[in-house]
Amino acid sequence: MDMHSFLRSRRSVRRFQAKDVDPAILHRILESSFYAPSAHNRQPWRFAILTTSEPKLRLSNKMAAEFEIDLVREGLSVADINTRTDRSKKRITEAPIVIVLCMDESEMDKYPDLRRQGAETIMAIQSVAMAGLQLLLAAHFEGLGGVWTCGPLFTPEVVKTSLSLPENWTPQALLLLGYPDENPVEKKKKNFRDLVININ
Repeated sequence: MDMHSFLRSRRSVRRFQAKDVDPAILHRILESSFYAPSAHNRQPWRFAILTTSEPKLRLSNKMAAEFEIDLVREGLSVADINTRTDRSKKRITEAPIVIVLCMDESEMDKYPDLRRQGAETIMAIQSVAMAGLQLLLAAHFEGLGGVWTCGPLFTPEVVKTSLSLPENWTPQALLLLGYPDENPVEKKKKNFRDLVININ
């Protein structure tokens, strides 16, 4: 498979086999993610790795409780709320590896004005996102499936406290990894001509 075909073959996988991932494979995946580009080469990404059931269950229960509050505010029925929260918990607890992708701004540049400081925060977020994508591609190379979920953006403090993360780590995403137990079909992509313009 050529490189472009490989990159285009990655899919979001949400169902995994009940099969452990060799720690050496996980180590290689994480190390490769560290080679992503980052603003000022500050490498603001941080990873909390969950491979055992207890922290996964604790995290999923805490996040589901917050999710339920939001769904009640939206006016969903009890049945719909239970379906959605149960599905959310199951995805976390059944994934062989759960990675909490976090951002640490402590080594980023500091500015006296909100405009530039806000831009610096965005740079850190972009850097973390690139490391997350590199991680998913490295996992794909190793024959693993994975999916990026953004739940921590809605409950960062809950994620942080439930896992006792360092104070300067801000949760950005959950990456769920494992050997695929599904073969997702390719989703239709937007038209190239609608997304690209040439400026002359």
